[in-house]
Amino acid sequence: MAIKHLVWLRNDLRWRDNPALYYASLSGSIRVLVSATPEQWQEHNESNAKTGLRAGLIQRLFEQLATLGIPAEVICAPRFEDLPSAMEDYCLMHGIEHIWFNQELPIDEQQRDQMVCQQLKSKGIENHPQATDLLVSQPVLSQQSTPFKVFTPFFKRWLSLLSVQDWQPLPEPEKQADAISFKAPEMPWIQPYREDLWTPDQEVAKQKLWHFCHTKEADYETQRNYPIDPATSTLSPYLALGALGPRECIFAIMYACEQAGRRWQESVWLKELAWRDFYRQLMGHFPFLAMGKPFKAETDFIQWNQEETLFNAWTQGNTGFPIVDAAMRQLNQTGWMHNRLRMISASFLSKLVFADWRKGEEYFMRHLIDGEFSANNGGWQWSASTGCDAAPYFRVFNPTRQSETYDANGDFIRRFVPELAELDARSIHNPSASQRAQCHYPLPILDYRTSRLAAIQAFADLKEIKMQG
Repeated sequence: MAIKHLVWLRNDLRWRDNPALYYASLSGSIRVLVSATPEQWQEHNESNAKTGLRAGLIQRLFEQLATLGIPAEVICAPRFEDLPSAMEDYCLMHGIEHIWFNQELPIDEQQRDQMVCQQLKSKGIENHPQATDLLVSQPVLSQQSTPFKVFTPFFKRWLSLLSVQDWQPLPEPEKQADAISFKAPEMPWIQPYREDLWTPDQEVAKQKLWHFCHTKEADYETQRNYPIDPATSTLSPYLALGALGPRECIFAIMYACEQAGRRWQESVWLKELAWRDFYRQLMGHFPFLAMGKPFKAETDFIQWNQEETLFNAWTQGNTGFPIVDAAMRQLNQTGWMHNRLRMISASFLSKLVFADWRKGEEYFMRHLIDGEFSANNGGWQWSASTGCDAAPYFRVFNPTRQSETYDANGDFIRRFVPELAELDARSIHNPSASQRAQCHYPLPILDYRTSRLAAIQAFADLKEIKMQG
C-alpha cells in the first residue's frame, strides 16, 4: 500500500478532533510524523515538565494510531531551521506527495511552516494547512477589519462567530489497515514530570473535561478563586499540547449547559477559553509581542528594579509573604499554579518588587507544564500594566488581603509552606516577627505600602512624560 499523505503534528497530539489528521485520512492512506526540536524548545523557555508530558502524549498517540494501522514516527531536529531539509529527506524517502498540518500563530512557528512548505513545494509536494487550534479559528476583527485591543468587544464578536460555526468534534480516522505492532519512539529529550497529576492520555483528558463540565463548570464563577479547592479544570496542560481539541471543549460546555437548562454563552469557563483565543490572536496580529516588547510602547522606558536578591527570593518562595511563597512553591514542586495565584505572584513581582515582568514571564515558562507563550505573555503584561487591556497601573494586589480573602483558613499556605502549619487562621497570613523566628520563616522582603506607592508613582511619571511628548 503506497502512502502518499503525511500528517505533520507538533502541538496537536491527539487522534480525535484533529483537522489535519482527519481530513488527510479522507484523501487517502496516511502516515504521521511528529517533529521534535529540543534546542528550539529550550530557546522558547519550555519547561522540562511540558517536555515530559509531550513525550508521554506522543507515545500514547502512537499506540492508538497503531491500532488503526497508521504508521507514526518522531523526527528530531535541533531547531526549526533544521526542519526543512530533514522533512524533505523524510518525504522523499517515503514517497510522500501531500503534507497536512494544523497552523500555529506565533511568529517563529509561522516562519517554520513557511520554510518547510517552500522546501517541500520545490520538490513537488503539496501542502494542506488546516485551521489553527482556536475555538474560533478565523480572525476575530472589528467592523473596520482591525484587531480588537480590548477583550470585551472581542468577546462579543467572538461569541457571535462561535454561535454559527460547526462545533461538532471531528472523529478519529477510520482504520486504514490491520493493526501494526507498536514500537516506542526514541525520545532522548524526555524529561521527568508529575505524571501522577497529569496522565499522558487524550482519553483521560477528555474524561476530566466531561467530569468538570458536569460537576464543576456551573459553580466555576464562584469557586474558581480558591486555590485549596479543586474547582478549576486543570486541563491547561492538555490544551497547551493539543491533547484536547477546541471542538471537544465547546461540545462539552454546550451539552452540560443544555442538560442544566443554562445558556452556554454565559459560561464563565467559556469566557476563560476566549481569553486564551484573544491572547493567541493578538500574538498573530502583533508579532512584536513575541520579541520581548510590551504592548504599551511607552512602558518600555520604565526603569525596573534589577535587584537579584529580591527576584531570587521570589523564585524560591522565600519572600516572607505566605500566599506568594505558597504559590511559588506549588509551581516549583508541581509545574502548575492556580490562576488566582498566578495573578497574585505576578503582581507581587512586577508591581511590588518592581522587577522587569519579562523575568517573571521567563521563569514561569521555564517551570509551567501548561506554558503557552501567548497566554503567559498576556497574563504577565496584564499584571504589569504594560499589555493590551491590562490592569490599570494603580491596581496593585495586596498579597495579605488576597490571602485572607481566597485562603481564609490558611489551608493552602499550610500545604506548601509547612513551617507555618501550626499557626492559627489569622496569624498565618502575616505572622509576627516572633512567630516567623519560631517557625524559621523569613521577614517580608519589602514593605507593601511603600512599594505600592513607588510603583504607582513610576507609572504616573511615565504617563506625564507621555502627555508632554
